[in-house]
Amino acid sequence: MKSNKLALIALLLWVLTIAVFAWFFIRGNTTAGTDGRTAVVLQVSERDLILSEMRGLLSATQGILEGVNQGDMQRVIKASSAAGMVVAADASPALMTKLPMELKSLGMSVHRDMDAIAKAAESKAPAPEILKMLSNTLTKCVACHSTWQLKVAN
Repeated sequence: MKSNKLALIALLLWVLTIAVFAWFFIRGNTTAGTDGRTAVVLQVSERDLILSEMRGLLSATQGILEGVNQGDMQRVIKASSAAGMVVAADASPALMTKLPMELKSLGMSVHRDMDAIAKAAESKAPAPEILKMLSNTLTKCVACHSTWQLKVAN
């Protein structure tokens, strides 16, 4: 009888732990922002990592635009591939739990979009098609920046 109670308590603690982890994984570590956006609370190094990744995406966007403008699809492929899912593969699990699900989803979809742009350029898609793909990706960037801000934990 005692072992059944102990097993039930252990099971309940396990379920509670999983539920708390799931809550934080979905919600992230957020607070009200200073400008109407939701602030994601991070350590300095985590914030720096995300901002560095965003600068990489911006640099890739510039490379894609220059490549399309010059008719250089190899440049488009190189720029977009550099910002694809290969960048997201190194994501720290601890950092990922701090990001709200919507932010994670937007970020991952942007990286997938960059890979799709590279594939389109490899298959000789016309410039207007690549520009439309990039425009759709930038819409996600604008949505993210309009919704979230990155705040350093005190």
